[in-house]
Amino acid sequence: MCFVFGWFATLATAATPPILVLGDSLSAAHGIAVKDGWVSLLTERLQAATPPRAVVNASISGETTAAGLARLPQLLTDHQPALVIVELGANDGLRGLPLAEARANLVKILTAVRAAGAHALLVGIELPVNYGPQYRDGLRSMYRGLADEFNAPLLPFLLDGVALDPDLMQDDGLHPNAKAQPKVLDNVWAVLQPALRDLR
Repeated sequence: MCFVFGWFATLATAATPPILVLGDSLSAAHGIAVKDGWVSLLTERLQAATPPRAVVNASISGETTAAGLARLPQLLTDHQPALVIVELGANDGLRGLPLAEARANLVKILTAVRAAGAHALLVGIELPVNYGPQYRDGLRSMYRGLADEFNAPLLPFLLDGVALDPDLMQDDGLHPNAKAQPKVLDNVWAVLQPALRDLR
């Protein structure tokens, strides 16, 4: 995935700590206008809610679990989120990094989120079929196991209903286009909406 910086934030209110999105290019609106990305669409939805809640998008294209872990402490300090959406692991997989390393990094991320008094929502991703069943099955098992271990809501596949539809994907076959973003948000919202009830 391309290393394009895709960061934006909305101002949080004192009454409602924000949602923090810690992700890669799939959450950083790679290849499309930032306003069309699913995180921007989520921001609009939450700003219209009662009470409104801000979203901080700390996603960076090309981000790995190790890089996300390195940035997380400062993000938690700066934004004091109520919930962190963790959407990482795709770039570890695309680079063929050991799943044990990715899992260890995600354990540390989820542990830090919990220690900060925030909730976590874990977002999984699927790899292209050429990566083989062993690695792809291992990635699925990793996300399921982490969700169980940390009692965290899990979206098993961010691009469910999108990735196999060429009309919804960019030419690289990895990133959803602007037309797909409402569907991506629907996938996230189905898991996020119940979790919002538990937030401070």
